[in-house]
Amino acid sequence: MNPTDSFAGISGELVDGRYSENEEAAVANQNQRMLRVRIGEPFFARQGAMVAYQGNVDFAFEGGGASRFIKKALTGEGLPLMRCSGQGDVFLADLAKDVHLLKLENSALSISGKNVLAFSSSLEWNIERVKGGSMLTGGLFNTLLRGTGWVALTTDGPPVVLNAAEAPTFADTDAIVAWSANLQTSLVSSMKASALIGRGSGEAVQVAFSGPGFVIVQPSEGIQFPVA
Repeated sequence: MNPTDSFAGISGELVDGRYSENEEAAVANQNQRMLRVRIGEPFFARQGAMVAYQGNVDFAFEGGGASRFIKKALTGEGLPLMRCSGQGDVFLADLAKDVHLLKLENSALSISGKNVLAFSSSLEWNIERVKGGSMLTGGLFNTLLRGTGWVALTTDGPPVVLNAAEAPTFADTDAIVAWSANLQTSLVSSMKASALIGRGSGEAVQVAFSGPGFVIVQPSEGIQFPVA
C-alpha cells in the first residue's frame, strides 16, 4: 500500500513519505532530533521525553532503588526515568536537542544525567563520583552505564569527540556530555584565568582526562544566568 494513500486529497512535502517512520532498525534515529524505539525488551527513557507512540505501550515510574535515590539527593545528579514496555513504537526527544545513538559491547560510559535520553534495560546503571573530584566540589557526579546494549544521548548542538590518547584533554564541567569510563580523570582549577575560561563566575574548574578513550563535548554550557 502506498504510504500516501491514506492522505488522499492532501499533498505536500510533509505527506510525500520523506517524514514517514524510520523502519530501518528496532532502535534508530527518526531524524537528527528524535529517536524511535520499537519495543522488544523493555527499556528506560527520561521522564517526559515521549513525544508520540503507537501500539500498546506501558509507561511506569522507575525509581532506581533506595541507594540511587540517596545518591541523587546528595549529589544533585538527577536521572528521572520511566520504564517503557509492551508492543509498539515509542518516539523520544528532549527540547529539540540533537540525538545520538551509541552501542556498548561489554563496555562502560560515564554520561551526564541531563544528557541521557534512553537506554536498554540490559545495561546496568548507577550514579558514581567522578574520580579526582570530591563531594565539596559539586557537579562531579555522573551516571555510569555498563554492559552490552544501546544508549541514546542528547547534545545541545553538534558535539566534538576528542581522542584523549592523543594529548592531555581538558573540558568545562558544564559542557562535558560523556566519556569512556576507563579514562583517568582529575580536576584542574584555573583561579587566575577564571574570567577567561568557561562562562561561570569565580574559580574556573575543568576535568582533565588521560588514557585511551574519548570525551564528548557539546557547544553549550547550559543556561547562563547573569550575576547580580
